[in-house]
Amino acid sequence: MSQQSAASKPSLQGVRIKARKGAVKAQAKHEPTIFRDQLYKHLETVPADDFDAFATKLVQAGSTLEFLKYADALFEIILVGGLLQPGGSFIDDGAPTSPFTVFHAKEPAEVDEIKKYVEVMNKLIRRYKYLQKPLEESALPTLLQYIHRWSPAEKDKLSIAVGLLISQGLANASCLQSLSKDHLVKNDVAVSVITLVFRSYLLDQSMDHLSSTLKRGGVKDLLSFFPPNKREAKFLEEHFKKEGLTQVADWWAKKQYAVVKEGIIKDLSEMREHEDTTEQIIAAIKGRQDESPIPESELIHCIWQGLMGSVDWSARPDQIEGLALREVTKFAPILETFCEGAKTQVALINAVQVYCYEDTRIIKAFPQILKVLYNQDCVSDQAIIYWHQKGSKPQGRQHFLKSTEALVKFLQEQESSDEE
Repeated sequence: MSQQSAASKPSLQGVRIKARKGAVKAQAKHEPTIFRDQLYKHLETVPADDFDAFATKLVQAGSTLEFLKYADALFEIILVGGLLQPGGSFIDDGAPTSPFTVFHAKEPAEVDEIKKYVEVMNKLIRRYKYLQKPLEESALPTLLQYIHRWSPAEKDKLSIAVGLLISQGLANASCLQSLSKDHLVKNDVAVSVITLVFRSYLLDQSMDHLSSTLKRGGVKDLLSFFPPNKREAKFLEEHFKKEGLTQVADWWAKKQYAVVKEGIIKDLSEMREHEDTTEQIIAAIKGRQDESPIPESELIHCIWQGLMGSVDWSARPDQIEGLALREVTKFAPILETFCEGAKTQVALINAVQVYCYEDTRIIKAFPQILKVLYNQDCVSDQAIIYWHQKGSKPQGRQHFLKSTEALVKFLQEQESSDEE
């Protein structure tokens, strides 16, 4: 037994262990300049305006070159014409500009011209889908933070290209967050870039589409792209209207209205729960309106929602309608204060209509609620008649128009007798 253990064990002497391909690649040197030179050889033979040939050559190059390993270098070459070193300047090794780059687009920068370059990138990314992630997570954020280093014409070309890449779903809007850095914000560079990005995006897509894209990309506050001394809604709206992007200004205003409206509704519910006086509630609403004004028709809708939201509806079903009428009578003086114009009065009636439609427990009380508002001078007879004829909302329209026929007929007869 001891002699067997003393015998020499077999060895793998002379056997060569082959390393896995992934391990070899991981240990290989990172040599972007060699990658660049090899890529140039593929592109040098293509005529300057033959975009289909450029797309074909790039796709072919992907079969021999390590696109995934050198994705950032690839997109630097395509978008700005060469490799960048930390700080944003080009590597100074005497290499020429890339035969194919967005910076070769004709000047002044035009969307139709830049689209040709983006279409080549589209074909490349469709073939090598793994390139999309490094484009949107690494390459674009890096290039955008250095965008102030290029000439105005080059800056415009890159901005338009970014807008088109995002609009075509090749990149996420999260890359735009790089523009909120202090060195880009203070000299209006970020604002000018974001304006071009939006303009090129909106040529093919709607404002709602852009809004969804910004939300998915985590771009919540457009004011962060403005200099600190201009981070007010009025500056943002003036800028985009001046640039011909009224839809962006309107969208932003509506977004701010939504925030203000939520605040008003919340404040009203809390003040009603704390049993604040009518005068205190009116003063609080006026203070909010002075601080962040919203259209009167939007304001009256908020007031109605906030006041009704504070009502305790735990009464018996047969008592709900009576409760609703008592509550409306109680807070009518608050509504009356803000119902000066006919347009606002019609907006209030519509707010009541939609509320009653959504809460079927008080749907039958709508005509009585309208009478209370009329008797309390919140709405005029002309406002009710106009609403009945052509101002109502589509929600439950037929039901509400039929249920108020008697009231409207009475008001019309009263109006006729007054004229006589």
